[in-house]
Amino acid sequence: MAFKLRRKTPFEGSGLILFARVEDAIKAERALKGANYVVKLVAPPPGLRKGCDLAVEINLVEQMGIERLLTQRGAVYTEVAPLKGGMEPLDIVKITHFGDAIMVKAANMKLTFDKNTGVILNTSGGGCPDIPYLHNELIDKKLTEAPRPKELGYTLCALMLDRAFMESLKIYMKTGVRDQRPGISLR
Repeated sequence: MAFKLRRKTPFEGSGLILFARVEDAIKAERALKGANYVVKLVAPPPGLRKGCDLAVEINLVEQMGIERLLTQRGAVYTEVAPLKGGMEPLDIVKITHFGDAIMVKAANMKLTFDKNTGVILNTSGGGCPDIPYLHNELIDKKLTEAPRPKELGYTLCALMLDRAFMESLKIYMKTGVRDQRPGISLR
């Protein structure tokens, strides 16, 4: 008996969960992903910001279940707003190519690596107290061997540097045959 594989439907974010505090956005994203909701941490358009530069993009069809889960988990949010009239969330990850180096920026954190060797050349940005420590732990290490920033730090800067790190790792792995980093899913 042959089984047909169902194609995964693409993410269709049609709404944003807005927050007053960054910590609340991070907690909500973690809770929703843990419950297998497909969500995306984004920067809300300026007209929708409620005190926090992060929002969670959701599919509005799932709004009731999402709100129920967030209430059960004690995740605080301001409101759920539909994206309408050409409003688009702003992606928090941006990529810039500099010859043999690539810089990945996530919010205000940047990670630059050599695209041929995968060696981390620089980290910068942020104003959190763990930035110097994170920089020292990552600099001059290969992406495939360096520790994840979110395992080392506990601040928004560590989280955003982790986003830049994971995107950098994904780019590096796609540019050629590389050894897969054990225990890391690039999804």
